[in-house]
Amino acid sequence: MSKLAQKLKSGEFAVTGEIGPPKGVNIEGPLHEAKTLLKDRVVAVNVTDNQSAVMRIGSMAVCHLLKQNGIEPIFQMVTRDRNQIALQSDLLSAWVLGIENVLCLTGDHNNLGDHQESKGVYDLDSVQLVKAVTGLNEGHDLAGNELDGAPSFFHGAVVTPEYDPVELQIIKMKKKMDAGAKFFQTQAVYDVSTFEKFMNKIENFDVPVMAGIVVLKSAAMAKYMNANVAGVFVPEEMVQEMADTKKEDRKKKAVEIAARIIRDLKPMCQGVHLMPLGWDDTVPEIIKEAGLE
Repeated sequence: MSKLAQKLKSGEFAVTGEIGPPKGVNIEGPLHEAKTLLKDRVVAVNVTDNQSAVMRIGSMAVCHLLKQNGIEPIFQMVTRDRNQIALQSDLLSAWVLGIENVLCLTGDHNNLGDHQESKGVYDLDSVQLVKAVTGLNEGHDLAGNELDGAPSFFHGAVVTPEYDPVELQIIKMKKKMDAGAKFFQTQAVYDVSTFEKFMNKIENFDVPVMAGIVVLKSAAMAKYMNANVAGVFVPEEMVQEMADTKKEDRKKKAVEIAARIIRDLKPMCQGVHLMPLGWDDTVPEIIKEAGLE
C-alpha cells in the first residue's frame, strides 16, 4: 500500500505537491526542486502529463526518477494522447517501475497547447480510465482478458467544487466513485464558503477529498482565471489584496493567502494538493504558515 493510501485511509491530513516535467531532457531542475523543497514535506508528488497540451518528458519517466530518489510519485495520466491499449500498457509499465498512485484525467484540449495540429485520441474519458485501472487491479483488461499478474494501484480522479452548476460535477464524481476512484484532488479552491457548500452536498460520499491550492501570483492571474478557467473563482477581495501588494512582496503575499485558505479548509477535507506553478520555493513556507509541519 502506498504512503498516500495509508495516510488517507488512516484519517490523517495529507499534503501532496506537484512538479511539471520539462520540455527537453534536462531533468535536473525539477528533480532538485522535488528533493529540496518537497521531499519529507509532502506524502507524495504529482507529476503532470503533458500539461496544458504542451509536449514534455513523459510523466512515467519522471515518476520513476522520483521513486529512485525516495519520493513517492502520483502518476498523472490523461486520456487525450493514447488509446485504451496504450493507456493500459503504460499503467502496467508504471506498476512494474514501482509507481503505486495514479490520477486519472481527460486532459486539456490540443487547441490550448503547442501542437495545435495534433489529433486528440480520447478513446476513453476520465471515468472510463478510472474503470480501466480498477479492472487491471482486479486482474483483467478492458477486453476482459485475464492478466498474468495484477497491479494494486491507489487511483484517484479530479473534481471541480466551484463549477456552476456544481450538480454536474457531483454526478460525474459519483460515476468516478462507482468506477473505483479511491480519492479525489480538486481544481483550485479560493472561495472557502463555496467549497464548504460543495463538501456539505457530498457529505455521504465515503471518499477522501484533497483541496487543490494553486499559488496565486498576481491580480492579473486571478482576473485571467476568473475570466477563462471554468470552475475557478477568486473572490474580489482576494484579487484586490493581490493588486494592493507591491511586486517585490507578491511571493510573501501568495504564501500568506495560500496558508490562510488551507487553515480555513482543513476542517472540511482530508488533505490539500499544492500546485505552486513554478514558485516551488513557496511550498515550505506555505506548509509552515498553514501549521502542517
